[in-house]
Amino acid sequence: MIRGRDKGLWWYFVSMVFVIILFFVFILGVIAFLYYRLGNHTREHGNPFPPVLTMMLFSLVVGTTITIMVGKKILAPITDFSKAAKEIADGNFNIYLNESHRINEISEVAHHFNLMVQELRSIETLRNDFVVNVSHEFKTPIAAIEGYAMLLQEENLSKSEHDEYTGMIIESSRQLSNLSGNILKISKLENQEMLSELAEYPLDEQLRQALLLLESLWSVKQLNLDIELDEQRYYGNEELMMQVWLNVLGNAIKFTPEGGTISVTLHSDGEWISVLIADTGIGMTPKVRKHIFEKFYQGDPARAAGGNGLGLPLAARIISLSKGTIEVRSEPGQGSAFTIKLPGGGA
Repeated sequence: MIRGRDKGLWWYFVSMVFVIILFFVFILGVIAFLYYRLGNHTREHGNPFPPVLTMMLFSLVVGTTITIMVGKKILAPITDFSKAAKEIADGNFNIYLNESHRINEISEVAHHFNLMVQELRSIETLRNDFVVNVSHEFKTPIAAIEGYAMLLQEENLSKSEHDEYTGMIIESSRQLSNLSGNILKISKLENQEMLSELAEYPLDEQLRQALLLLESLWSVKQLNLDIELDEQRYYGNEELMMQVWLNVLGNAIKFTPEGGTISVTLHSDGEWISVLIADTGIGMTPKVRKHIFEKFYQGDPARAAGGNGLGLPLAARIISLSKGTIEVRSEPGQGSAFTIKLPGGGA
């Protein structure tokens, strides 16, 4: 039984065959009419086969020609699909198929094919950007380690110079460790659909611990902390959620000038747990805000603020796997506010 959506193509082929046959019958009828009209009928010609054979051969030639033309027209989209698929297999993703066809099914296939090519092109661009960014991020600390290690080989170094060079090597090594660790974490999380090692723990206490771990960063800038945390227990992956708070809070501290304020609030309405982390920092432009959760994206082209553009994407992925949401409100010069919502029942 033919389904409703498939009838269009089926009826198109049936109609074309019917029209071709009807055309042949019409041609034969015209030839037969002219033949008998001119008096060349079987009573005057003992053998009727020569004119019949002539009509058959003529119809065969005409029918073959028309069939080739119609077949070429019908198979043209399939040929285009084949050529486009070959181009994609060769790595060319700048392919676009014409979506304007009389047959709806072919138009739909062309449309979905173009969507597939667009998605493949985006994935290829993302892959290339990933390779370029990873190479860049690794290159900088490696070059620093090499440079300062060479300086350490010089004779007559003062104690202060020795300490400075070793300190830079340690810092660059720490950057490499953090970068490789974040890449491994986000790669692992992107290939899983659910979290494991879930347990119930006090979420408000975890936020306080995150602030204490970052004390060396906010205390040196003399930042004010405005904390309002309701007692709240949460069922989820404690280690990964700590990574979320460290990344978001670390970002807030990094982009808030000295004497600024970091606000952290935790409330729950029973269904959702809401955590708001706001700062009085430099804020973000709409362009930066749009791409803030993309891997390796940094609003500061000069990378003066440090980081590798993986903290917020990693946090967003963890929140997503926890069945929660993360949103940001920000304007240049007016600070940023991240709202994280987690289901009241945990992940």
